[in-house]
Amino acid sequence: MTTDANAAVPWLSVIIPCYNEQKNLEHGVLAEVSTYLASRPYLWEVIVVDDGSTDDSLALVKSFVADEPGFAVQAIPHGTKPAAIAEGIRRARGELVLFADMDQSTPIQELDKLLPWSSEFPVVIGSRGAEREGFTALRQAGSTVFRMLRATFLLRDVRDTQCGFKLFRREVLARLFGRLQFFRAAGAQVKGWKVTAYDVELLHLCRRAGYGIKEVTVAWRNRDLSDTKGQNGEAHRYLRESVDMVKQVLRVTLNQLRGYYDDL
Repeated sequence: MTTDANAAVPWLSVIIPCYNEQKNLEHGVLAEVSTYLASRPYLWEVIVVDDGSTDDSLALVKSFVADEPGFAVQAIPHGTKPAAIAEGIRRARGELVLFADMDQSTPIQELDKLLPWSSEFPVVIGSRGAEREGFTALRQAGSTVFRMLRATFLLRDVRDTQCGFKLFRREVLARLFGRLQFFRAAGAQVKGWKVTAYDVELLHLCRRAGYGIKEVTVAWRNRDLSDTKGQNGEAHRYLRESVDMVKQVLRVTLNQLRGYYDDL
């Protein structure tokens, strides 16, 4: 199913990146999204962007959206989450745009907590709080260290930059998302699952551009059932992810010192 350009323009666009989400999809996560949105009083659309999945994710999403008005799917070559979100932004028509993760660790119903702030703040982000149900001890410790390191350099007043549940006015994304370091460094071949700290730079750009950011505590519980995103065991994968994310935070800090964001 594709979005009908002549259909009524939605007020809300929900962008859901998808990479090897077969088990989450089989668990019925998109049905949860559909059930919630069907009860809302506003027009909406859901854009699922498949990021070159190597399992049956794309086929499952296509099968689901075929019978779901308001849902659309777009497949892109594998480029990691920022590439998938960028494609969703290009297709989004809503005044407001929500980023949501496929696994629904932050359930779609938590949007009710973000929307009341959207008229006052152009950026409203979910925060998972200090205790994160379902996090392993390794990830809990690593998350704490990352927050402390990140806050040393950037966004000191933001508790949680990495929650995947974020609401933006569409014009903010149209202006800023293409400015991310990810797109300046595009061209390298990407293989497999890769966690990025693009959220940090995006929120930093929002702050530099003068957009107010409101952080709202949301319910979060690790519901990710996927076992095909990474390899070599959690400890090895998490160490690699952590090193990459720290490098990205330092790169944003260096870009700031170099004046890359001075024109915002």
